[in-house]
Amino acid sequence: MTRWKPNAKERLVRAALSLFRSQGFAQTTVAEIAERAGLTERTFFRYFADKREVLFAGAEEFEQHFITALDAVPRQSSAIDAAAASVEGVAIFLEERRDFARKRSAVIAENAELRERERDKMASLASALAAALERRGTDRAAAVLAAEMGVTVFRLAFERWIDDKSGHNLAQFVKESFAELKSVTAGRC
Repeated sequence: MTRWKPNAKERLVRAALSLFRSQGFAQTTVAEIAERAGLTERTFFRYFADKREVLFAGAEEFEQHFITALDAVPRQSSAIDAAAASVEGVAIFLEERRDFARKRSAVIAENAELRERERDKMASLASALAAALERRGTDRAAAVLAAEMGVTVFRLAFERWIDDKSGHNLAQFVKESFAELKSVTAGRC
């Protein structure tokens, strides 16, 4: 093995996803991931604390995208409209990551421990979004409700997007899902 090869982290992620999908998450070892990537276990641990982190390492950055998108929304916007704009902003960011998102979701769906970790990530995201809405001056109850609904809409739109074969983009699914939410809350459904 050579001492240095470019794009080590990306190669580790690709190798891990390939192995997780072909032989299962639980059956895949860090040694196998490193070997498939043409790297050492030591290199793996430079980038990830454990094999789960291959799937969750970007959680803080992901959360920050929501907050950054929210910060760009005019302050006079309602809490739900601000949450919607935040989710739409993240949808644009994720669009180029569709293939990774599909593979990651498939691995998570097959493992109870990973599903729980994903739920924790979504709960953390809702808390961060609610706190950001509160910093904008939104009442606590409204901030929590808007953030929870925003994250729920995101999850629903995301699931539709990764399953979609027609080529619709995530932002389109987000807009449709928020329209459905508004319809439900208006009593039209």
